Amino acid sequence: MNLSPLDDRYRNKVEKLLPIFSEFGLMKYRTIVEVQWLIFLSENKLAPELMLETKIGLEALCENFTATEYDQIKKYESVTNHDVKAVEYFVRDLVPENLWPWIHFACTSEDINNTAYGLMLKSGKSVILNELGLVLENLETKSKSWKSVPMLCRTHGQTATPSTMGKEWAVFWSRLEGEIQKLSQIPVTAKINGATGTFSAHAVAFPQVDWLELSEKFITQKLELEWNPLTTQIEPHDNQAALLNNIGQISSILIDCCRDVWGYVSLGYFGQKTVAGEVGSSTMPHKVNPIDFENAEGNLKLARGIARTLADELPISRWQRDLTDSTLQRNFGLVFGHFLLALKSLEKGLGKLEIQEEVILKDLQNAPEVLTEAVQTVLRAHGHYDAYEQLKDFSRGQALTLDQIYEFVDQTDLPETVKEKLKKLTPETYIGLSEKLVDEFL
Repeated sequence: MNLSPLDDRYRNKVEKLLPIFSEFGLMKYRTIVEVQWLIFLSENKLAPELMLETKIGLEALCENFTATEYDQIKKYESVTNHDVKAVEYFVRDLVPENLWPWIHFACTSEDINNTAYGLMLKSGKSVILNELGLVLENLETKSKSWKSVPMLCRTHGQTATPSTMGKEWAVFWSRLEGEIQKLSQIPVTAKINGATGTFSAHAVAFPQVDWLELSEKFITQKLELEWNPLTTQIEPHDNQAALLNNIGQISSILIDCCRDVWGYVSLGYFGQKTVAGEVGSSTMPHKVNPIDFENAEGNLKLARGIARTLADELPISRWQRDLTDSTLQRNFGLVFGHFLLALKSLEKGLGKLEIQEEVILKDLQNAPEVLTEAVQTVLRAHGHYDAYEQLKDFSRGQALTLDQIYEFVDQTDLPETVKEKLKKLTPETYIGLSEKLVDEFL
């Protein structure tokens, strides 16, 4: 009885994300922050010293938060009706009473929430970067394997200058590689500075303490996030928006890839390995549909749409705080879930492709008109200002043969050596620097 297919139909494919983006995950990360803040205050001689046994137990909890701890927090929440306060009361149960005043010390709920979401996003980012690495590796392998396979290109759906299959895959590799680099470099920022970002409670309790230094130290060393010193009650979410927009851009690139591969399958450029027991159509037994690419496309659209909505709205907050971000951030799991599901579908589809070089070559050889570009460009190089017009009058709307193009070349005043060179050109050899591009840039 789940609302989202990520929680039932596709659950096993996104299980890596379940302990990260679930309500369980949020409570886990909140607990980690509360515990680490208490330990940090003790280590810096503000809170009483923690007994070694207590500290070891708290560190173990951070490493092994389970359903038992989650259920205990939820019992507190049923009474408090406040999820962060429930975590605070839960942590109280783990330490001596003299430490209770130092749990959640000088913190507003958002000090705990923004850091918890920071840890969540950092973990989720690691999962999708690993999965993106597998897709990138697959694209690279195909680019290199097929760098010498000539193919007919199509611009506006019409026959166009040939390329190689490998060079076309290299374009997607390059686009994806660039965005992955950006994603890996987007910082996950966090703050711990009180109710309106002023350290007011901190400073009034301990005016002699350098709270800026301690805040930075806690965020960067204890939590291993990036410190944001200037905020309102909330960390402004600008880097969260950047991360989400990056996922949206990667989704667009991969949608483009899925659609192209879908088209190549339709043209017969690729066959697909059959899987015993799988059914392509409920009525047409012969079909092997490109469903993996269609599933990937659909989930990429969902991930992109939700990501862009969150990216548009999260950086906006009335005055020093409103709660619109609270309900929005609970949907991070939808973005990462549909994105991960799409990557897995794409990987599966890529693994089933079988290139059909004979079909690709035949399609290319049936389009000799693509050589008219070569002829008119050589004519230009030899001073013919009207070269384009000559070839347009000769070729437009005509079903040309290779021999007709060679006859046209013979009728020009080009040097004989140039004519012979042009007459050795075929659609499958007119691929320019396609192979070199793959070698140089992959």
